[in-house]
Amino acid sequence: MPEKIILDCDPGHDDAIAMLLAHGSPDVELLAVTTVVGNQTLAKVTRNALAVARIAGITGVPFAAGADRPLLRPIEVAADIHGESGLDGPVLPEPTTTLDDRHAVDLIIDTVMAHEPGTVTIVPTAGLTNIALAVRREPRIVDRVKRVVLMGGGLHVGNWSPVAEFNIVIDPEAAAIVFDAGWDVTMVGLDVTHQALATPEVARRIAAVGTGPAAFVGELLDFFGTAYQDVQGFDAPPVHDPCAVAHVIDPTVVRAVRMPIAVETQGRLTLGMTVADRRAPAPDDCTTSAATEIDADRFWDLVVDALERIGETPDTGWSPRAAAAAIEDPAAAVRPGAPA
Repeated sequence: MPEKIILDCDPGHDDAIAMLLAHGSPDVELLAVTTVVGNQTLAKVTRNALAVARIAGITGVPFAAGADRPLLRPIEVAADIHGESGLDGPVLPEPTTTLDDRHAVDLIIDTVMAHEPGTVTIVPTAGLTNIALAVRREPRIVDRVKRVVLMGGGLHVGNWSPVAEFNIVIDPEAAAIVFDAGWDVTMVGLDVTHQALATPEVARRIAAVGTGPAAFVGELLDFFGTAYQDVQGFDAPPVHDPCAVAHVIDPTVVRAVRMPIAVETQGRLTLGMTVADRRAPAPDDCTTSAATEIDADRFWDLVVDALERIGETPDTGWSPRAAAAAIEDPAAAVRPGAPA
């Protein structure tokens, strides 16, 4: 049976690929997509998510916008990596999917409560504000959710600071709520996502799929790769967020180990650090795990297979030719996040 998931995201180049992987995998049933402030403002990442839905042909799945700011702290975005739109590089079509009337927090709660206990996995690939708010608003979801598999944190490395990863540090109080809630949480952090590199060979494999959605991913990686090289010195960009989806699809591709994990919310130098206690085997009541290994080749097999299954979707509103035409005629397409 496919794993039923709610994808909570802030597209974001790697979030977009996570959406495509979740949509294209036969082992995932995408129940809902929710957005939250993160890589860019809520308005921009929400528009990006809807544009990706059109490119991928995602229909019949509710999309809802959520928190437009962290619980307590000012907004921080990642324009240096994802650009002013949050999804710079490709020229995206106007969305055709209409947002659900509900706030993302309500959609998350309603979706979990409408399914049998232990059947819905939440996959956050952004700051954890929506998920923390859902826990506070309806605590019963903690016992009903199968597990939370999040992209964020790290055991030994940070990217927003020497010890803190972006998704955690932009709302550490929300992250602490999620990690401490008592449900099953798996952290897919930088230790493994920095091994999921979109090398030239990976880019060639994706290009060989030969469809519009695959070409779109190629354009995403072109921009993303340049940004990562300029800002963080990577020769090939790490593609973080699909790793969380891959763990849900096949836990032998992204492998995790149970260990106590806490989020630092007070430290002057360590704010947002995910502190894992690996001094001894995890106690029986430990509910947190961290990904420690990834089979990068099999990970990219999952991504390529999903793109092949998506195929050439009808009425995507996007193709390399359409994008090229838009450069000559900017009225032909609108960059995500730009005013209509």
